[in-house]
Amino acid sequence: MLRSNLNDILVFMAVVDTGSFIAGGKTMGLSRSAAGKAIIRLEDRLGARLLNRTTRTLSVTDEGRVFYEHGLQVLASVDEAEASVAGQSGTPRGILRLTLPDAFGRLVVLPLLKTYLATWPDIQAEVSFTDRVADIVDEGFDLAVRIGVTTPDTRLVSRVVATHRALLCAAPSYLDERGKPGDIDALSTHDCLIFSSGNQRQSWRFRADGGSWIKAQGRSRLRLDSGEAIRDAAIAGLGIAFLPDFLVANDLKAGRLQQVLPGRAEEEVKIVAIYPNRRLLEPRVRRFIDLMVDELGTRNSNAVASKSIRKTQL
Repeated sequence: MLRSNLNDILVFMAVVDTGSFIAGGKTMGLSRSAAGKAIIRLEDRLGARLLNRTTRTLSVTDEGRVFYEHGLQVLASVDEAEASVAGQSGTPRGILRLTLPDAFGRLVVLPLLKTYLATWPDIQAEVSFTDRVADIVDEGFDLAVRIGVTTPDTRLVSRVVATHRALLCAAPSYLDERGKPGDIDALSTHDCLIFSSGNQRQSWRFRADGGSWIKAQGRSRLRLDSGEAIRDAAIAGLGIAFLPDFLVANDLKAGRLQQVLPGRAEEEVKIVAIYPNRRLLEPRVRRFIDLMVDELGTRNSNAVASKSIRKTQL
């Protein structure tokens, strides 16, 4: 491939990433006019329109979306090739900006941060512990960890770093008063404590014996934007919760909560690292993702959390 052809492709990727010819061209050191000409050359070579332009909006066509996805794969392969050659030479430096789910971040990720900062003394970390789904690009985060959520956003890349088990649970007082549901359909008569943040609302889906998915049709009179708040509400007897095992393991052991429909209403949920799509992933981000995979991918997240809790209590 001629170098000029590759440059045109990179300009196209930058324009899609930034959403404009001006910002995309600036990323590549080009004017708006030069970026526009690069896209026209690329479309002429491919014989397909990649972008729809009006005086006010810019959108990606179906052909452009397919081409962009292939471009991401090529850039990811380049990243991997560079990493394999560079080895340990990419020393992490600067500020690592993270956004983490509150409970998971404090119980599971915070101990990893201690190891990370001790290993790389030139790194500083700024961490937001929140269950709110942040806009990583607009808010300037290097990395987000999310539970059970991938992303359709073409500006972002996701990588599964671990899994955990999510289960239904409720306080003994609630189950004594309302009775224990005998199956998933019976949840429709119960109060279900649902996670809701912005325009995102948790849905409860469980895999049936045949492999198909069943969506629970529970009532939702109380919705909260915090996993720990849902846990507290469940302990207070306000309803049934669907929560990760690392968050409720001690409560189940102590009897503050009881599992509901054990063996039938449980799911393995992915823990995902999400980061902005860049041609070169900074060493500070890559090293932290690798640390999470190494530490969490080989161990059950519940065991990691329990270990962290025991250390805190000593």
